[in-house]
Amino acid sequence: MRRENLESIKSSSCARTSDAQRGFVIIVALVLALLYFMLMTLILIDSSRAQAEAQRFRARMVASILAEDAAEKSCVQIVNNPYCGPAVVRSDQGTADAKCSRESMTVPTNFSVASVAQSAGVIRQKADVQLTGAISADGRISIEFSQHSQ
Repeated sequence: MRRENLESIKSSSCARTSDAQRGFVIIVALVLALLYFMLMTLILIDSSRAQAEAQRFRARMVASILAEDAAEKSCVQIVNNPYCGPAVVRSDQGTADAKCSRESMTVPTNFSVASVAQSAGVIRQKADVQLTGAISADGRISIEFSQHSQ
């Protein structure tokens, strides 16, 4: 096989390449490099946005769990303490305060619990929980309605 018959060797010869063709190849290479770096920038922006969203979601869930924990502690105090003292939850994740109120000291009675929590960390979120229920004569607590912040 002779070199003259091979089309690819003929067209890629440096001697036959004109200045216009060399400029075109450089422009194409620069455009492809620019598109590649733009794609990498978009991926970095999207990943940082997703990470910030995940941090906000985690902080919101921690605050919600702390508020529920404080409300639960307050409900435990309803049985042990007829005056429903406040319940406080403190941890490395955040703090929560719950307040309980009873309609009367007689049994059966209705009660309500309001709990507010705030997560700790770089991103702070607040959550609240409100419970209403009744205490039966045998000491059972039944929660009739609960409302959680969104």
